[in-house]
Amino acid sequence: MTLRTILRQRVLPAVAAAFVVALLAAGAWYGYGALASRPVTEVVLGGDVDRLPPQIVAEFTRELERRTVGTSLASVRDNAKRIPWVRDASVRRRYPGTIEVRFEAYRALAHWNDDRLVSPDGEIFAAESPAPLPRFNGADSAAPAIVRTYPDLVRWLAPAGVVAEVTLTPRATWEVTLASGLHVALGRDDVQARAERFAAAWPQLAARGIETKYADLRYPNGFALRQAAVQAPVTTPKKKR
Repeated sequence: MTLRTILRQRVLPAVAAAFVVALLAAGAWYGYGALASRPVTEVVLGGDVDRLPPQIVAEFTRELERRTVGTSLASVRDNAKRIPWVRDASVRRRYPGTIEVRFEAYRALAHWNDDRLVSPDGEIFAAESPAPLPRFNGADSAAPAIVRTYPDLVRWLAPAGVVAEVTLTPRATWEVTLASGLHVALGRDDVQARAERFAAAWPQLAARGIETKYADLRYPNGFALRQAAVQAPVTTPKKKR
């Protein structure tokens, strides 16, 4: 087999195939560029739109519709993810000038410290919640542990009241505040046994009229209560005449 035959049978078809691939790629790129360069004539929203702030979503839509030149889908997605409550967003362009944005919104389980919220998956995010929620306190890294333990704390302490606040301290000790204002120190170990022991005894203590704002459960066989201070009446001594 001569060199010319080898070139004709092997090399030339390969070069031709590469040329065709290059043409197809160039055509696809040209088609994408032509599509991306069109102005936005319609914005279609989907996903969890009803769980997002309507005024901010409306402004986001108006901003897209005002654009008269090509729009980067990456920039649209970045702007969409800046909307409060948005966990993620997907964006695609439909011929000729429609942009479709689908939102995935966070779900709030509780307030996180003083300025954020936390989801049932332990994700911390910044938003304002109009609904009443419990409060979780701790380092950001503690969010998953608090989220996992919260349902158990609610169940264990149910006879004593409604759990309104949960704190995991830097020393990994648990503290709970009930809706009544009662603060319960559970400690680090045997949390379930301590909580259930206290919750079982609490109805009897409440029936006896015991008033307390602090219960320390960090004892092997019991707990200590700090009774509410009773303010004595203040009298002014009479001056001697």
